[in-house]
Amino acid sequence: MTGQPWQDSTLPVAERVEALLAAMTLEEKVGQLGSRWLGKDKGATGPAGPEPEDGHQVAPMESDFAAGPALEDASRDGLGHLTRVYGSYPLTVAEGAAEVVRQQQIVMASSRLGLPAIVHEECLTGFTAHGATVYPAAINWGATFDPELIERMAAAIGRDMAALGVHQGLSPVLDVVRDYRWGRVEESIGEDPYLVGTIGAAYVRGLQSAGVIATLKHFAGYSASRAARNHGPVSMGRRELLDVILPPFEAALREGGARSVMNSYSEIDGVPAGADEWLFTELLRDEWGFTGTVVSDYWAIPFLAGNHRVAADNGDAGALALAAGIDVELPDTVGYGAELVDRVRRGEVAEELVDRAARRLLTQKAELGLLDADWTPESSVTGAETVVLDSPANRDLARDLAERSIVLLDPGTALPLAGTGRIAVTGPCADDASTFLGCYAFPNHVLPRYPGVKPEIELPTAVEALRAELPGTEIVYEAGCAVDGGDRSGFAAAVAAAESADVTLAFVGDLAGLFGKGTSGEGCDAAGLRLPGVQADLVEALLATGRPVVVVVVSGRPYALGEFAGRAAALVQAFMPGEEGGPAIAGVLSGRVQPSGRLPVQIPRHPGGQPGTYLQPRLGAEHLGTSSLDPTPLFAFGHGRSYTTFAVDDLRIPATRVPTDGEFTVTVRVSNTGDRDGAEVVQLYLSDPVATVTRPVIQLAGFQRVELAAGAAADVTFRVHTDRTAFTGRDLRRIVEPGELRVLVGTSAADLPCAGVVELTGPVRRAGADRVLSTPVEVRQADS
Repeated sequence: MTGQPWQDSTLPVAERVEALLAAMTLEEKVGQLGSRWLGKDKGATGPAGPEPEDGHQVAPMESDFAAGPALEDASRDGLGHLTRVYGSYPLTVAEGAAEVVRQQQIVMASSRLGLPAIVHEECLTGFTAHGATVYPAAINWGATFDPELIERMAAAIGRDMAALGVHQGLSPVLDVVRDYRWGRVEESIGEDPYLVGTIGAAYVRGLQSAGVIATLKHFAGYSASRAARNHGPVSMGRRELLDVILPPFEAALREGGARSVMNSYSEIDGVPAGADEWLFTELLRDEWGFTGTVVSDYWAIPFLAGNHRVAADNGDAGALALAAGIDVELPDTVGYGAELVDRVRRGEVAEELVDRAARRLLTQKAELGLLDADWTPESSVTGAETVVLDSPANRDLARDLAERSIVLLDPGTALPLAGTGRIAVTGPCADDASTFLGCYAFPNHVLPRYPGVKPEIELPTAVEALRAELPGTEIVYEAGCAVDGGDRSGFAAAVAAAESADVTLAFVGDLAGLFGKGTSGEGCDAAGLRLPGVQADLVEALLATGRPVVVVVVSGRPYALGEFAGRAAALVQAFMPGEEGGPAIAGVLSGRVQPSGRLPVQIPRHPGGQPGTYLQPRLGAEHLGTSSLDPTPLFAFGHGRSYTTFAVDDLRIPATRVPTDGEFTVTVRVSNTGDRDGAEVVQLYLSDPVATVTRPVIQLAGFQRVELAAGAAADVTFRVHTDRTAFTGRDLRRIVEPGELRVLVGTSAADLPCAGVVELTGPVRRAGADRVLSTPVEVRQADS
């Protein structure tokens, strides 16, 4: 159909969408709410290529949904989304672009109206495509405390995706870490809602600057499952949900402008998110004013029937999800198909609900240009001839991010390595660069299904990088053990190497995978926080030599390192630093790179018994003699060392009495007191000593990464609106209470040398959906 009003790009979007809706049958409107994933058929209907290996799943319970209709049949009444064209097979850029064109042509030719589909893809550690740059995992983003850098990374990801016909990215993950045992900690930005929201909003701005829709996930509560089991039920009150879990999503919507949200698999206090009208309509739409699309997590709608059992069948599940406010079903149409049409015809589901969802989806298609008369599948992939998915510029960005994310926990006596003699390198993460990559990186996410296919990106290992970093230094390597399993047969060789070396570098940690195929990642939850397999025993054997041992942890979650504290010659936390992780770690160890990463999660002292994170009321955060379990971490949230030293002092709070609807400023001076240039992250925390509900002992309210030359100083000023002190009161309304407020500034949650008091005066004030969400910071060079 040509020459229709919805194809006229000069008309207002709303007018075009209403004209299109009026022209649609019920079946065509419902068709826009569905999707199709040819990739889950393991290539059977896709391009020719290597035969996949069975048993590797890239989505939960994928094997239970293995079959689906041909794309022509799935598109008979139109189609909303095409799922993971690039992220399902090892395709070249040319093959992937051709497949996008092929699938779009089928979608358009198979339906009366000829509307193209939105193409979505994963993009958590970069564009999930064969040969694309693998950036550090999201936990590393948090470790940078550098939103501007994350925004630049996301913009680069978005440009590559947009050039190849991808319209929507399923990222960022804004789940606030609540239990370190959860497998998806690596995909999360950290354990503090302000850090997660600030970094997440930056990612959204970057991705959407390239014209790619960002999708916030997982809304909400996913990270707080009982015993950290993936998809486990969540025991959480509404207050914790409002104060800890939801603020990052609100920030990414209001300050990032995110245009899509994905539901969580979680059930909170017995109500699955996918069927929660309060969450997706009353809160997200009516209170927050969100106007974009809500998409389901993969098969979350049929899970309402099969897993949660709040629906009798898939049709019932579709009706529940639609009423709750889920607009589009991913990755395939199950609950939003013919049964939904029948229920509308029978009067069991209001057609207005279908119109509501279709209107939102079609609005995005119009905004993306997909309804324009001159749009063609070929025009959407014009970048295929020029785009280089792992360009030098991308790799430079990946390296910068990796270097800024590595956390020097304790330099001890061994670091930096420059000038060190013979070095022994051990541990399973030393000679396997895949341990640097997150579970949604293409080499770890998809290629295990195709064992004969190589990653097509350069992945230097730590051993290789160290040899390049320290030419002329004798470096010997012995693995010692695997990441997982109980084989100790390599211990003897590793110990012998350590005994003959001046220093040993033990690279221990995780190998990301999916659903039990790794030690970190989706569905790879941990029973405890001791290093996987026999790696802790390997470190013990190395320490027993009496020779200096530097422990480098390459992991998706924080592991308990208390048994090594005070015995290791140095401790380094690298998390999962991406394709440039090897050179970045080598640079930090050698001293060429000044470490500046700070912990977005605590490092536990003991492998069990922690309540989770620093964000706890007094009885959860302090050892008061009421329990034999001490929750004090080995290294606090925000901690990180450098090869120089910093001082934070000279606290200034000009106004110490402030009305509950006012603001105050906090200024400190940060000085580089060492002999090397470096960067410090100045952190502002607030503490509410007396409140009508229990409050966290302290909570991050602002931060700023400050670059300083040796001997230089800067004044850092935080502008704090009293909205930043708001919390959810007993009546479940967010309020600002009068009373004393402690102000603390320093370099971690446990290192806060500057302390002051501000008194909030006046009445209790309600802080609504228009409240101030961020703390602006100004940095000025201090007078010498």
